[in-house]
Amino acid sequence: MRYLILFISVFSFAQQTKSVDFTSVLGKIEINALDKSVSGEVTYIFKLSNPIDTIKIDAQNIDFSNLKINNVEVKYSNNRKQILLYEGYKLGVNQLTFNYWVQPKQAMYFVGKGEQLQIWTQGQGKYTSNWFPSFDDPNEKLIFNLDIKFNYRFQVISNGRLENKTISQDNFIWNYRMKKPMSSYLLMLAIGKFEIKQEKSQSGKSLFYYIEKEDYSKIEPTYRYSKTIFDFLENEIGVKYPWEVYKQVPVRDFLYAGMENTSATLFSRDFVVDSVGFNDKNYVNVNAHELAHQWFGDLITAQSGKHHWLQEGFATYYALLAEREVFGDDYFYKKLFDTALQLKSASKTDTNPILSDKASSLTYYQKGAWVLFILREELGSKVFQKAVKNYINNYSFKNVSTEDFLNEIKKITPFDSDTFNKKWLENPGFDYDYAIQLLSKNKSIQLLLDCKKMKVTPFIEKRDIFEKIMVSDVYFPIKEEIIYQCEKVSYEEKQLLLKLALATNDIKVRQAIANTTPKIPLEFKSEFESLLNDNSYITKEIVLSTFWAQFPEEQKRILDNSKEWIGFNDKNLRILWLTLALGTKEYQMADKVNYYDELLNYCNPEFETSIRQNAMENLLFINDKDQNVLPNLVNSLISYKWQFSKFGKDKLRLILKNSNNRNYLEKLLPKLSKEENLILAKLLAETAFK
Repeated sequence: MRYLILFISVFSFAQQTKSVDFTSVLGKIEINALDKSVSGEVTYIFKLSNPIDTIKIDAQNIDFSNLKINNVEVKYSNNRKQILLYEGYKLGVNQLTFNYWVQPKQAMYFVGKGEQLQIWTQGQGKYTSNWFPSFDDPNEKLIFNLDIKFNYRFQVISNGRLENKTISQDNFIWNYRMKKPMSSYLLMLAIGKFEIKQEKSQSGKSLFYYIEKEDYSKIEPTYRYSKTIFDFLENEIGVKYPWEVYKQVPVRDFLYAGMENTSATLFSRDFVVDSVGFNDKNYVNVNAHELAHQWFGDLITAQSGKHHWLQEGFATYYALLAEREVFGDDYFYKKLFDTALQLKSASKTDTNPILSDKASSLTYYQKGAWVLFILREELGSKVFQKAVKNYINNYSFKNVSTEDFLNEIKKITPFDSDTFNKKWLENPGFDYDYAIQLLSKNKSIQLLLDCKKMKVTPFIEKRDIFEKIMVSDVYFPIKEEIIYQCEKVSYEEKQLLLKLALATNDIKVRQAIANTTPKIPLEFKSEFESLLNDNSYITKEIVLSTFWAQFPEEQKRILDNSKEWIGFNDKNLRILWLTLALGTKEYQMADKVNYYDELLNYCNPEFETSIRQNAMENLLFINDKDQNVLPNLVNSLISYKWQFSKFGKDKLRLILKNSNNRNYLEKLLPKLSKEENLILAKLLAETAFK
């Protein structure tokens, strides 16, 4: 039955779009951080070309008042999912106005409080209607304008150009304006305490980089190559960036890596890094991916989930091209090789092709990128680029299907796109052998494949070859492969190889040594310890933990040398250090309580979930009966981040096997919030002793 209801709903909206065209909207809204609500006055302009019984606007649990069409108050219905209009409109141009109020259950998130408050939205899919009455269907495109009222001490960011900012008592009213239409899921706002850096692209577009004040020293490595990426994509795509400005904003506890809201990308604060962190993980790929979406997704939007690869596959592929511009050919081909291996493995069980609304993310993103790589190889770069440019120009501000894209290829070349479509888009499989044939044109990939073939070769037979490769200037993943192949080889046999690997001074090659040395030979002790000086927070974490565990007599010395380490935003090194300091006998005994309190404090909701989870895991590793952790662990159950709430449930299921912990949590129930109480009570019932 639900499929029939869905079909009727989609069919109904399709009928509406044939008769009704919403062209623009102005929302004058105010955000209340205390009760986590949104209220405002909205004006829609729409054109009616044919008579219609009912006009629908999506609105999840929103209260309406003072609704007028063409300045006349009219009757309407509100089923808590949509507002339904059935009188007062006429053929031609109409104006709809109303006031609304809502406490969003999703799509708008309130993170932190006081000076640490951030508010941001995530409308991907069809969720914007939880905070702004709009259209869940991406086929309805219109010009959005927002006037946002909020406390003057905070920055407010939304789509489009900031045209004005006026003061109203303790608030600013921020006037954001768009000139071109977009789908509702791309509407956004973000509020927080941010600093701003501005650059200009080659084409003269304003690029705004936002960052929290405490992170300002990280702004260069965080946004490294941003202008290069922007200039490259404009030139590569052949169509100028379609919006007036481009803003990028890192926010706390974001749900995904990034989101391509029109003219304003939000991304996870996990990608805010210093120069050391940049070596381990950086924003470059996400940066390029979300920017590519400004063309592929925002400017031209897939008609339905079946054609979702037109957004994610294109964004993934063009991000790879941008990374190629920054990091070179070898990097580009290695990333394609990695995803080819993933696709080969997935094809054994994944029966959904790209052209399916049930396809996996791996299929939409990575196979989609592979399809475009293969297509470019078979068409040639010039023909491919011309087809893409024509595709964008002909469908700007419209919704597209895969057929629309393939038709642009047919117009300029006799290439058999129908056969290509059947093999790569309609077929769930992945031709790995053909993929490798294309990748093998790159010398680094060919050498990597040759090395992989030697995996079963006895070490003594390949030692000389490996040592020669290690001192050559080949691409580092080949040297990594050699280190991982030799993991089980005795230290005596591979001693020279390890010294040569260390001498490369390549962070990733040296990190491979850290990963493959669970037991440190005494003869290798000083060389292994040198890895603690590498510019990598991941390497430091691995080596500090391994070295501390194996050499108790050295624990105090290495802890003294690493006590100022912090690491990534999740404080991976600081939390590890506190854990090891607590576990080291007779180490700074007067400060042990302070170390424990600091670690416990990181479990509190004032910190991002990555920090909280890291701290909780370490405290429970030290003592799995530590009840001081439990209130914060219970609090994780109500997190909007499903990964964190799942972590909390999984941990609590284990903890509840202990009767003392169960008794403690049962007594805690009355002290909890209503939402916490409800979820914990359910979990207690599920895990009750039988």
